Amino acid sequence: MSAPKVELYTPRKCSATNRLIIPTDHASVQINVAVLDENGHVIPGRYETVTLCGMIRSNGEADAALNRLCSDLKLAENLLD
Repeated sequence: MSAPKVELYTPRKCSATNRLIIPTDHASVQINVAVLDENGHVIPGRYETVTLCGMIRSNGEADAALNRLCSDLKLAENLLD
């Protein structure tokens, strides 16, 4: 008996644009943002994953996109005020 085939590639989507990140997009990044408690301390093992495609980074919009996503996820209060 042969072992079943297992798919090794899992496609990702950009958190800012919802675009599919292709395997050859070497400028894309995946960032784990720590979740904080009410006192501002990091909760061990808790994080939110944000993925940004290379197009966002090459257009210089990564910082604004990361700020918006963190604000939407309630990871940074009053960030866009």
